[in-house]
Amino acid sequence: MAIKYKRVLIKLSGEALAGESGHGVDSQAAETVARQIKEVHDYGTEVAIVVGGGNFFRGRNGENIDRPTADYMGMLATAMNGLALTDALLSAGCDARLMTAFEIRGVTEGYNRKNALQYLSEGKVVVFGGGTGNPFFTTDTASALRAAEIGADVLLLAKSIDAVYSDDPEKNPDAERYTDLTYLDLVNKDLKVMDLTAATLCKDTGLKIYVFGFYEDGNLMKVIRGENVGTLIQ
Repeated sequence: MAIKYKRVLIKLSGEALAGESGHGVDSQAAETVARQIKEVHDYGTEVAIVVGGGNFFRGRNGENIDRPTADYMGMLATAMNGLALTDALLSAGCDARLMTAFEIRGVTEGYNRKNALQYLSEGKVVVFGGGTGNPFFTTDTASALRAAEIGADVLLLAKSIDAVYSDDPEKNPDAERYTDLTYLDLVNKDLKVMDLTAATLCKDTGLKIYVFGFYEDGNLMKVIRGENVGTLIQ
């Protein structure tokens, strides 16, 4: 089948690397993620990834840490996950590079758009860590920003549920499942798909968003081929 999306950016939560424990990095979970990414990469899609850090740190807890400090800690957590994911991709036989918003000398390469585009053109998977490098911005916003910078065809939001719903489908069996939405629907329907800053950036740049269930084996490939397995926002 033909490739619908030639270049994609995948937003992965830190929990995707944590396995059943929900904390830290589980090697088997990381291998599973890497295998799915390698599959679509080998199929011919250029892949970039922004990884979250929730499996290590989920933001300010209590009043003893101020918001900027907590956000910097979260950025470091995403760098840790980026290292783990890059290593898993390399072990799977998929050439990968990790770039972080801030250089960690001797550990990670600082983000440079020109270099990132070069890596993608050379067939490497590029993993972005460190968020935007600034406090008060989420990894959702980092995903929208990096996707726009590299000219991705679509921003893929890898979720634990299979699509966007009007309500939590586990709590409300009558929740409506959406196949297509607009950027304004995210705001008007208060759908909590991503933060408002990220959604606005996608709208301003015309970046398509596709929400799908990452944990169902083969779903990522189905998205790349254009099969309807989630929710398209445009």
